[in-house]
Amino acid sequence: MIFADSHTHLYLDDFAGDRDEMIRRALDEGVRYLFLPNIEAGSVGGMLALAEKYPGICFPMMGLHPTSVRENYREELQAIESALEREPDRFCAIGEIGIDLYWDRSRVEEQKEAFSRQLDLAIQHRLPAVIHTRNSFEVAAQIVEVKGSQGLKGIFHCFSGNMDQARKAVSLGFALGIGGVVTFRDSGLQKIVREIPLEHLVLETDAPFLAPVPYRGKRNESSYIPFIARKVAELKGIPVEIVAEITTHTALEIFNLKNTTL
Repeated sequence: MIFADSHTHLYLDDFAGDRDEMIRRALDEGVRYLFLPNIEAGSVGGMLALAEKYPGICFPMMGLHPTSVRENYREELQAIESALEREPDRFCAIGEIGIDLYWDRSRVEEQKEAFSRQLDLAIQHRLPAVIHTRNSFEVAAQIVEVKGSQGLKGIFHCFSGNMDQARKAVSLGFALGIGGVVTFRDSGLQKIVREIPLEHLVLETDAPFLAPVPYRGKRNESSYIPFIARKVAELKGIPVEIVAEITTHTALEIFNLKNTTL
């Protein structure tokens, strides 16, 4: 089986002590494609270094995370635009972008502006958008819908909405990122996974965060993708091999790697 981890922050300091071993564990588990969302200017160097060390395995994105929208956010956005202009083929997506109304509501308008500008970059460069929507799905989806006629696609990362919101995301042309939360006993995400067709789902870890059972509460890593895949297979009543095949195909198609051999 071949898996894709559509969202993993493997360049963070959480992996400083065993990064190479951790990536080897992922590869040994069949997790062959690792998609790296950016956070802010300070994370770009480590992310690109990892992508250069593991070409064809680690694929970097470019974007400004909503919780990193601070006083200098317009400078951050300019740096993102410049990076895309210098090396338009280096990045597989615009991400991680979006709206976060959980951690900080003091810069909602700035977050909206940053999100809208980065969606424009996704359209301009024909790249998918990887969208963070913590406590903010309706706000973010409204902005996406305004721009949706311009060919946007991508992933609603770490999807945690209700069934209507799941259907809305799919209707906008986006996949749902399914991570370790689906393995939690009290997770409402299980109903979403049962009912939304498999071709609209992709697997992710969000490592080092949100580790699946049996590692809940510990550091997450990309080698845990099979735990998520097996839970999705159980919920849908299908073989895990089918989950691997379909979700990996969907991820590669979203990230414009559809001609890659599985």
